[in-house]
Amino acid sequence: MRISKQLTLLFALSLTPLTIIGCGSGGGETSNSDEQYESDGYQNASQTSNAEAQGEISTQSREENENEENERNENGENQEGNGENENGSSTAIPTTPTTGTTGDYMLTAWNDLGMHCMDGNDFSVFSVLPPYNNLHAQLKDKNGDLIRSGVTITYKSTTGTDGQINTTSIETNRGVMKTNFWDHAQDLFGATLSPDVGLTGNPMASLTPQAMQFNATHQWWEAEGIPLTPYNDDGSKNYYPLVRVEAKDSQGNILASVDTVLPVSDEMDCKRCHASNSEAAAKPSTGWVNDPDAQKDYKYNILRLHDEMEPTAVSRNSAALQAKGYNYNDQGLEATAKAGTPILCVACHKSNALPGVGIELKPFTQAIHGKHANVTDPLTGQKLGDSLNRSACYACHPGAETKCLRGAMGDATNSGGSNAMQCQSCHGNMSHVGASTREGWLDEPNCQACHFDGKREQSAIDPTTNTLRNAVDTRFATMPNTPSQGKSLYRFSKGHGGLQCEACHGATHAIYPAHEADNKVSMSIQGHTGTLAECTACHSSIPNTITGGPHGMHPVGQSWVRGHEHVAENNPSQCKVCHGSDYRGGDLSKTFTNRSFSTEWGTKSFAKGHKVSCYDCHNGPNGD
Repeated sequence: MRISKQLTLLFALSLTPLTIIGCGSGGGETSNSDEQYESDGYQNASQTSNAEAQGEISTQSREENENEENERNENGENQEGNGENENGSSTAIPTTPTTGTTGDYMLTAWNDLGMHCMDGNDFSVFSVLPPYNNLHAQLKDKNGDLIRSGVTITYKSTTGTDGQINTTSIETNRGVMKTNFWDHAQDLFGATLSPDVGLTGNPMASLTPQAMQFNATHQWWEAEGIPLTPYNDDGSKNYYPLVRVEAKDSQGNILASVDTVLPVSDEMDCKRCHASNSEAAAKPSTGWVNDPDAQKDYKYNILRLHDEMEPTAVSRNSAALQAKGYNYNDQGLEATAKAGTPILCVACHKSNALPGVGIELKPFTQAIHGKHANVTDPLTGQKLGDSLNRSACYACHPGAETKCLRGAMGDATNSGGSNAMQCQSCHGNMSHVGASTREGWLDEPNCQACHFDGKREQSAIDPTTNTLRNAVDTRFATMPNTPSQGKSLYRFSKGHGGLQCEACHGATHAIYPAHEADNKVSMSIQGHTGTLAECTACHSSIPNTITGGPHGMHPVGQSWVRGHEHVAENNPSQCKVCHGSDYRGGDLSKTFTNRSFSTEWGTKSFAKGHKVSCYDCHNGPNGD
């Protein structure tokens, strides 16, 4: 029976595209589909010829490029190029790099959720989430082509922004336990694991580089299930540990490297209400457990309370549980745990964060959010489900210290300094999250709910329907039917040049710019924080294009300043999406960093965040 559980769970974890263990999912900012960019893009013939001469693009790819080039010429579209190869061809690194320098490649890496959660250091009572972090990466050459083979991409620990390092999840260098997960992995997940090895077989990041694998479905390099904890080797806590990702050719030469964050938090606990002698409303009728170990105490109280509310939960489902490999005591969950068998919550209540688990009961997200929506927050006196403030979510999810929601959305403020957006701005209130009609981890807010028709709303919820806004504009849309039919998730969507949306915009809940550790990638690649927006990050020179950039955008730089006049004169309406209906600038025309341009009116300098308009240099779109 134990073997059956192990094979079922690990088979699901290794094969499903929804291996998404963490504490948040979906949502995000701008993204788009390949189809959008293939229709908008322009092929740079000179760059394509250069790549062909190096033998980096297959014969079939060259033919496809030529056919596409001819078609665009016939349509009068191919005036200028952007060097993008977006037809899905496989580009392999030659045995010897073209120039042998790291400046010929761009490597970006990211975590998929912006924060992964785990059950703290104790797994002996029950578990919601194991230590499980996902690392993704993409490599491009300066022709703008994705590198899919011929390289080795690895990850290893590196010093964090706090000056410390995290190289093991077993114990600190003072001999203090970081987590006892491996002592209970067999009972919880049916997996016999070596120390510091995760549920998918990927090891903890250490000083020894570990290989990432190429995922042909998503066109990224991945290491999923890294068993990372938020404890440095010196025992201090760091929710934002860094790893160094390196790309090497077949001879071991480093082509590119980047430091990226694998955020992880154990702040997801229930002590506020369930620690002994805390909140009277959560006190079991038979009394508090009062276990001297604080990490076990609140968990035993929860199991005791569950047994009181559902006294036959185990006995009436014992056959189904045993079929899954779980032999729980019919007397209840507390008795099972105290006898030495920890409880896996999703053994009964299925979760798409752990595919292959659960029996025919309420899904975990529905059970938890639906129940707690009617619980009164002892700090505010308000029902959690009535709150429109992130503090309600932070009662359980990482927040007060970790700040799971951060970055461009989480850090945005109103004129008075208060948060402009909350968790509920995208996800709705707790009752919405716990609705029986919602598929946890898959029915999530998308980018186009806020980013459409040149707008940037601060809530994805349509006030007229109280549901997720259904926008038609696809310029900033997530991909349809991604990763499965009827779903559309930011963390799986891709856009310009085949790059994942998260590769340029940052992880869900941590849209660039975010925490200092999140910003490492942007700073390394383009020299400033924020969205990867500099063309030269991926291209050897700034492409000549009108609408071939990300989201149908033109390049930003001196070349565009010199050459945009005929575009504005011939079709000024296309400028309104970013520069506003009155051409006086909008949120989408803000500069990502300080910029200076040479114009016929002299040098024009703009501070970071300036809304570029037609009136900055001349008198509107029709002015001289």
